[in-house]
Order: sequence, then structure tokens, then C-alpha cells
Amino acid sequence: MKTDREILNDVQDELKWDPYLSTSEIGVSVKNGIVTLTGVVDSYWKKLAAENTVKKVSGVTAVVQKIEVNLSESGKRKDTEIAEAIQNAFKWSVLIPKDKIKVKVENGWVTLEGDVEWEFQKNSARKAVEKLEGVMGVSNNIRVAPKASPADIKQKIKSAFLRSATFDSDRIQIDVDGSTVTLRGKVRSWAEMKEAEREAWLAPGVMKVKNEIEIDTEVFA
Repeated sequence: MKTDREILNDVQDELKWDPYLSTSEIGVSVKNGIVTLTGVVDSYWKKLAAENTVKKVSGVTAVVQKIEVNLSESGKRKDTEIAEAIQNAFKWSVLIPKDKIKVKVENGWVTLEGDVEWEFQKNSARKAVEKLEGVMGVSNNIRVAPKASPADIKQKIKSAFLRSATFDSDRIQIDVDGSTVTLRGKVRSWAEMKEAEREAWLAPGVMKVKNEIEIDTEVFA
């Protein structure tokens, strides 16, 4: 099992590896595998990129996000400009049902609402917004409307897990209650845990995923 010092060194190296991030802007501390990120960056996208980069590091069990976004003068946009940019981004994406999503922008913070059929549509809308200039944050309140039975959902997730080469599907238990999926079991890393969650979200009709998977490197030693 990695020590906090080893995790810290790996996290710092991983942040240096990302050309979009500057380690001089981001502070890192580690306690019991939990990584805390601090500092100030000039875009919401950089804040997310730092978090996602850290989550990929082996030994990381959780991330506490305390990075602040302070837009430069050139990066600031009016709410109306951001709203127009979002509509254009949605218009040119084949993955986003733009007629089913409502957008609200207030002081740079974007709120997405509406109903879609697939989780990837909800995620595509969020990702399209996150990278736009002037955005300070995103609240993704889009709902995925259930159109599958619990048995169908469970079978589709189980089949996806069996196809995955990322983690051992036999170590993960799947329970479905209505449109809510609960995952339990043990994996080797945060990345494997999040990949299992991502696969579960891809099943049509899933509206909520409770990820109760534990990270235990000793089980696989």
C-alpha cells in the first residue's frame, strides 16, 4: 500500500504531466489517501482537469476540491454571451438533444435542466459547457427519464462489466431498485471504482448510481 508521501509525489508528477496545468497554481496535500487540492486557476476547466488528473493516480481514495476560479479580464464574459455560446455548442453536437434542455446563466454559473433518455446525453451537455470561456461553474440538473425495468438495467450493467478489461467484474455486486443502481464490492484503485460507476451510468433508464465500492489494494496483492 502506498504511503501518503508516495501518493503526493505521484500526484505532483501527474499534474506536471498535464500541459494545461501549472503546478505553481495548484497546492496538494495528502492524508490517509485523501487528496486536497487548493490554489487559484483562471478557468473552470482547469479546476476540473486538476481534479480528474488526480483521480487517476493509484492510491488516491478521495479528492477534496478547494481550488478557486478567478477569471482574467480577457476571460470574463457576460451571461448573455455565455448563454449564446452554450446554445451554439449544443447546436453543433449530435450527442445533445438541444430541444429538451433548458439553460440558465447567472454570474457565470450555468444551470442545466430538462429530461433526456440517456446518461451520455446529460454528460455531453455538461462537458460542452465546462470548456467554454467565462464559465465559473456548472449545475447539471438534467434528469434521465427511466425507460427500462430494473431487471433489464441490471443485466445491461452486468454485461458491460463482463466486457470491461479495467476491473474484475466478479468482485462487484449490482443492485437495482427502480431506476437507482447500487454498486458494492472491492477494487484496486479510484480509477477502477469510477470506471465501474461510469459503466453503470451508461445503462438506459438509470437515474441514480450509489457507488459503495471500496478501494482495497491489499486484496489484490
